[in-house]
Amino acid sequence: MPHPKTVEQMMNSAGPIERNVLFSLLQITEAAAVASAYQIGRGDRKYADHVAVEAMRRMLNKIDIQGTIKIGEGERDEAPMLFIGESVGTGKGPVVEIAVDPLEGTNLAADDVNGSIAVMSMAEKGGIFHGPDIYFDKIVVGPKVAAYEKKSGQKINIDAPVTQTLELVSKALDKPVSDLTVVILDRERHKKRISEIRAAGARVRLIPDGDLMPGVMTCFADSGVDLVMGAGGSGEAVLTASALKCLGGKITGRLVLPSAANGKSNADIEKELLEKLPRLEKMGILKADIGKIRETNDLVPGKDVIFSATAVTDGPFMKGTHLLKDGDACMTSICIGSSGVVRIVESIYVKDKEGKLLYV
Repeated sequence: MPHPKTVEQMMNSAGPIERNVLFSLLQITEAAAVASAYQIGRGDRKYADHVAVEAMRRMLNKIDIQGTIKIGEGERDEAPMLFIGESVGTGKGPVVEIAVDPLEGTNLAADDVNGSIAVMSMAEKGGIFHGPDIYFDKIVVGPKVAAYEKKSGQKINIDAPVTQTLELVSKALDKPVSDLTVVILDRERHKKRISEIRAAGARVRLIPDGDLMPGVMTCFADSGVDLVMGAGGSGEAVLTASALKCLGGKITGRLVLPSAANGKSNADIEKELLEKLPRLEKMGILKADIGKIRETNDLVPGKDVIFSATAVTDGPFMKGTHLLKDGDACMTSICIGSSGVVRIVESIYVKDKEGKLLYV
């Protein structure tokens, strides 16, 4: 929706979820980040994720919502907590659907590499796509590109040649292709696309994991990220879409089986399809729907959307969670509402205030 003209009107336009739950959402991602921070650099990604899940669930169940997990840690038999379909909250307050990744970039946290976050989004009932546990091949761009699409009639197209996409983004951002930076996961499946991007003259920033926050960064001036490409988790795509919905950016792409994305044989693709199809159909996704083009509003159709991410290790414009003396902690988060508000928050938790100075 178009932004209201004044800050006061923006405040008044916030829906009940944004008004009543956004600050609690921030505390939930902060709690997960602190739990994960104790495991930074210890090499055990599963345990780092486990403690983040536990902390997030404890906090979720203290807030007044009637929540259902739509994007979570997997099906009930795969995840004891925050599983898809799990009910969370006190059972009072607004009815919400939730997309969550308690520790996005588990390897990054385990190895003390920049870019891991605790992240969650919420929307009203029917507001979040029930994304399956397969890949989503995507292009992510910021609001200037999305606005240029409407003005020019030209559209970002996942099936278009890379050169065509880069030329469109170049025009929208009024900068030469040679100055564009494309973020993409460093995976064998992306080798051809990486070569095409470089052949077109643009820069490539390869990252080991965690392309959710780079997608959000396309919405910020001088972030150094002009677009994000490549196949990653569909859950992360929905979380990215939640932030883009609030910021005016765009994601477009399609679901894809990991075997197909990774260039496996037809036999392997058919085998994976047979294994996953019952689960996909249970989510309302038929075989013919897998390749359907889905954009921001398909992934997050909700109107009252909130998003929060807290840095576990250092990331763009956000310091990672630092554990101080005596159980104190400080961290940086971004929280966003569909009214248009963006808060970049540095929090300090002081366990014992007696005789203690704060370091900022």
